[in-house]
Amino acid sequence: MDGLRQRFENLLEQKNLATEALGALEARTGVDRRYLAIGAVTFLGLYLLFGYGAPLLCNVIGFAYPAYASVRAIESPSKDDDTVWLTYWVVYGLFGLAEFFSDLLLSWFPFYYVGKCAFLLFCMSPGPWNGALLLYRRAVRPLFLRHQAAVDRALSALSGRALDAAAGLARDALQALTRSRARALVAPGGTAAGPPVPAEPPQPPGSRTGSPTGSATQLQKEQ
Repeated sequence: MDGLRQRFENLLEQKNLATEALGALEARTGVDRRYLAIGAVTFLGLYLLFGYGAPLLCNVIGFAYPAYASVRAIESPSKDDDTVWLTYWVVYGLFGLAEFFSDLLLSWFPFYYVGKCAFLLFCMSPGPWNGALLLYRRAVRPLFLRHQAAVDRALSALSGRALDAAAGLARDALQALTRSRARALVAPGGTAAGPPVPAEPPQPPGSRTGSPTGSATQLQKEQ
C-alpha cells in the first residue's frame, strides 16, 4: 500500500499537462493536489458508470492528450519522448483492432468503459511503469521479432502483385482509349472522316453563275 501511495505521489510530481492543471487548481483553491486528483478520478469513474457518452469520453481520453503529447515530442529536440509515444500508438492500434472484434460483447458489461479508460491511462502514464512500454517489451516486441521475416516476405509479395495489377489496369485503359480514338477518327462508311465541305451559297434567279440554260437565255436577251 505504501508503494502504491509513493507511486501516486511521484506521478503527481511529473511535469505534464495534467499535473500543471492540478497545480493551477491547487494554487487557486488551496486544496492539496492529491485530493484534487482523487476527486477527478472518482468523478470520471462515476461518469463512466452512469453518465451519457461513455464511449466518446473514453476515445477522447485515449486520443486527445496522447496526440497533444506526441506533437510536443516531435517538436522537442530529445528523441526519448518520441519513442515513448510511438510505443503508445502501437499498443493503442493493437488494442483498437482487438476491440473492434470484441466491442459488441464486452460493451454490455457495466465496468467495461471504466476498465478501458483505466487501461488507456495506464498505457500513457509517465515513468518506468508506463503500460505501453511494458506491453511492448513483454508481448509486442517478442511476437514481432519472431514473425518479422515472414511478415516482410508477405508484404513484399503483396506489394509486387499490387504493382503488377496496377500496371495491367493502366495498360488496358490506355489500349481502350487508343481504340476508342481510332474508332472516332473513322467514318461510318469505312473511310477516314475528313473536314466538312462548306456548302455553296444559294444563287439568285437569272444570275450568271446559275445553270447553263439560264445563262444562255440571259445572253440572248442582252443581244
